[in-house]
Amino acid sequence: MRRRTALLGLPLLMILAGCAPAGTAGPSGGPVAPSDHRWGHFDRRAAEVAESWRRSATSTAWRTGYVPLADATVLIGDPGFTGDTKQAFVNGWYRDQVALPATTPAPGTVRFPDGTLDVPLISAAEAYRQLDQGDPPPCAARPARPPATSSGPDSATTSNPAGTACIPLTVVAAKLGTAQVATSRGTATVPAWLFTVEELAAPVARLAVAASAVAPVPSASVPALSPVDDLAVTQQLTAADGNTLSYKLGIGACDSAPTPLVAEFDDIVVIGGGVTRSTGICTEQLVLAPVSVTLDAPLGDRLVLDAVTGQPMLRTGG
Repeated sequence: MRRRTALLGLPLLMILAGCAPAGTAGPSGGPVAPSDHRWGHFDRRAAEVAESWRRSATSTAWRTGYVPLADATVLIGDPGFTGDTKQAFVNGWYRDQVALPATTPAPGTVRFPDGTLDVPLISAAEAYRQLDQGDPPPCAARPARPPATSSGPDSATTSNPAGTACIPLTVVAAKLGTAQVATSRGTATVPAWLFTVEELAAPVARLAVAASAVAPVPSASVPALSPVDDLAVTQQLTAADGNTLSYKLGIGACDSAPTPLVAEFDDIVVIGGGVTRSTGICTEQLVLAPVSVTLDAPLGDRLVLDAVTGQPMLRTGG
C-alpha cells in the first residue's frame, strides 16, 4: 500500500498568523486544490527515496542486529517539566550528586518483537558522561539548587535577566533497567541506566548498550534536488503520536508558506515540505518552521525518511 501525496494539516506558523496559504487542504485532509500541482514532484521524489532506502537497508545488521532509530537519552514517563527544567534536559545540563559505579556490568539482552540479542553494556559512570553535555551558561541569578517540579518560595529565581534558563538537572541515583526504543526491527526493550533526577517526576534513561554493538543506520543514495524544486529539508521529527507527525522544516529567513508534505508506504513514511522561495535580497539564515501531518494509519514501527536527503528522522523531543 502507498498513499499519494496529500497536504494534510496546516503549517503551525500559518495557524499562528491566523491564515493559511491558498489552496491547501483542510485539517481533515480534503482534496488538494489545483493550485497545489506545484508539489506533484514530491510523489516521485518520495517513491525514489523509499526505494533507495530499501536497497540500502538489506544488510544483515538491519535485519538481525541492533540499529536504534531514536536518541540514546529517553524519558521514562511524564517528567513534569517546567520551562527551565525542559531547557536543561534538551541541552544536556546535569550535575551528579551521587557516586556512579565505573564497573562494567555483565552483558544484557535487547528484546525485539522478532527475537533477542545479547549485547555488551557500559557502566553507569560512562552513561552519565554521555548524558552530560556540559554546564549552563553563567548566570548571576542561578539558585543554589534547581527548582523542583512543584512551585514554592525556593523556585522563584531560576534564570538570568534575559530569560535564558541557566540551571542544571541534579542526578541523585542510578540503577540499571530498560527503556523502549524504536529500532530497525521494531520497538525494542533495551538495557538502560535509569537516572533519578531531583527536579523531574520521571527518570531519565541513557541506553546502556556499548558502542561496539550498535550498528550504524544505512545511508540512502538519492540524487540531489535542484533549487527550483522548492522542497525544504526536514530538520527534526519532534513528535510521533498515533496518526500525527510533528516536525520542523529548514527554510530561508525570507521564504514563506511552509507546507507539510507526506507519502505513506507499508514500511516507510516520507515527509518533507514545500516552500515559496524569496526572490529578493535576504539574510542567509536558517529558520525552523514547525508543521504537522495526519497519516491515514498510525505510524507504528514504520521508518520516517526526509524527502530531500533520504535520511531517517530519529524520533526526538523538542
